[in-house]
Amino acid sequence: MIRAYKFLMRPTVGQTIALGEMLRDHCSLYNGALQERRDAYRHVSKTSIKYGQQSAQLKEIRAFDPQRQGRWSFSSQQATLRRLDKAFAAFFRRVVSGDRPGYPRFRGVNWFDTVDFPKDGDGCRWDSTPHDPVTRVRLQGVGHVKVNQHRPVLGKVKTVSVKREGKRWYVILTAEQPEPEPLPRTGSVVGIDMGLANYLADSGGEFLPHPRHGRKAAAKLEAAQRALSRCKRRSNRRRKAVHKVAGLHRKVRRQRLDHAHKTALDLVRQHDFIAHEDLKIRNMLRAPSPKDDPEQPGDFLPNGAAAKAGLNHSISDAGWGVFLTILHAKAESAGREVIAVDPRNTSRTCPECGHVSAENRPTQEKFHCVSCGHQAHADTVGALNVLRAGLARRKARQG
Repeated sequence: MIRAYKFLMRPTVGQTIALGEMLRDHCSLYNGALQERRDAYRHVSKTSIKYGQQSAQLKEIRAFDPQRQGRWSFSSQQATLRRLDKAFAAFFRRVVSGDRPGYPRFRGVNWFDTVDFPKDGDGCRWDSTPHDPVTRVRLQGVGHVKVNQHRPVLGKVKTVSVKREGKRWYVILTAEQPEPEPLPRTGSVVGIDMGLANYLADSGGEFLPHPRHGRKAAAKLEAAQRALSRCKRRSNRRRKAVHKVAGLHRKVRRQRLDHAHKTALDLVRQHDFIAHEDLKIRNMLRAPSPKDDPEQPGDFLPNGAAAKAGLNHSISDAGWGVFLTILHAKAESAGREVIAVDPRNTSRTCPECGHVSAENRPTQEKFHCVSCGHQAHADTVGALNVLRAGLARRKARQG
């Protein structure tokens, strides 16, 4: 299996400048390749340029500009061109499927934060010597950069990436490892229902409160954004304000990740089988369509956009997508089984008699079956129905 590691780098002042120049030059390569594709399609009878054609030009580009493009790793530049090729592949895939296409855009220097090295030892070298207390990563054109390695890297390092987050620099490794030993069996199964009032409710009647990291930091973020809006563009004061806003967002993101990791780990340790709702989060975050006013052409009727915006903020603050991704990864490493089920009517179906009705849920928290009179918390009922559907799917898959 492949596992990723992320470590904080400790570059010197000169190395920090070199890392910034590396990002700048790879960004320039990305934008130049994008411009070439646009020009070829618009002016040369709709000709499409592929990755292989642009990669073959790298040797000439490096020879023409040795001070900028020639000083960096050839493999990392190829990875940047592959990144553009993947962006176009995703664009055409969305066109075919009928989604919003989203044509690849040019990247500003501040919006290009990652350089990939496809192979350890080719333009980069992860140097973790057991007898050396200081870990370093060697990057072509930058040198040996100190790394704060807070845990050992197991297995053979496959790829290396350098990422900038605000003022900080990180190195991200992927290592190939043997399959880990599964955790001992517990004999427990659980269904979970994710919500906004509670982060999640399980089929056993337990509730996990919502941490609401984004809402807690909203006042500080609002003040920092307001101070940023008053700064003059391209000034040192604005640069400091940008870093402050980025730092606040980074703290919230790390809090969400920490909470998701701990919650997923507890579930994986306690249960052999976990069922959850197959949430389409992207669809849930869509803004409501505008409603034309038939009496006054050009005007619009109220469509609940303000209320939906508040709901979208709460959904994004919950971080369900990140949590489910981490849950599946940890379950795979621990030998647990996770199944996603259709979430429709899970909180409207009575777990006792099976009656389905919107009237079964008179309030957000209360469930009262109009057929048999069964009463319970609505989120617990949803988790029970999710577990039942998950067990049915597992039985059908095995049989």
